[in-house]
Amino acid sequence: MTGGGWRRRAAVALAAAVLVAAAAALAGPAVGLFSGSRPASLGFAGGRFAPGDWRPNWVSSTAARDDAGHYVAPLAFAGDPSAAWAALEAALAAMPRASVVTRTPAYLHVEFASKGLGFVDDAEFALDGAAGVIHVKSAARLGIRDFSVNRDRVEAIRAALAGRPA
Repeated sequence: MTGGGWRRRAAVALAAAVLVAAAAALAGPAVGLFSGSRPASLGFAGGRFAPGDWRPNWVSSTAARDDAGHYVAPLAFAGDPSAAWAALEAALAAMPRASVVTRTPAYLHVEFASKGLGFVDDAEFALDGAAGVIHVKSAARLGIRDFSVNRDRVEAIRAALAGRPA
C-alpha cells in the first residue's frame, strides 16, 4: 500500500464512524435508542424502594445512610401530608421532560428524559405522612455513571419544595 493509501482508508473509516455516531445522536431520541427498558423492580414496599446495584448512577433515601455514594436524605415536610404531596406534584409538573407514569395517593413514578440524547431516568416518590417525609429514589436506566444528574435532580426538587432557587 502506498504511503497515502492507509491514511485515506483511515480517514474514510473515521468519517464513517463520525457519521454513524451523528446519525445515532440525531435519531436516537426519536426511536428510543437511549431510553432503555423500564425496570421491573419499581415500587415501594415495606418502607423501602428496591435496592440499587453496584453502579454509581442512582440515589435513594432508603439506601443505607453510610452509603455516601447512593444515600440521599428524604424530602422532609411539616404540616399536612396531602399539601406536601400536592406541592411535590406541582414541582414535578414544572420540570422539563418529566412524564408521570404511575400516580397513586402515596406513590409516584416519573420518567425524566435528557435533553440531548433522550436518556431516561426513573424517579420514584413515596409519601410517609406519619414521619413527615417523602422518600425518593432516582436512577439512570443505562450506563454506569450519571455525573450526579440524579442527585442534582433530587436536590433541585428539594429546593423547589423549600421555595428557593435550585
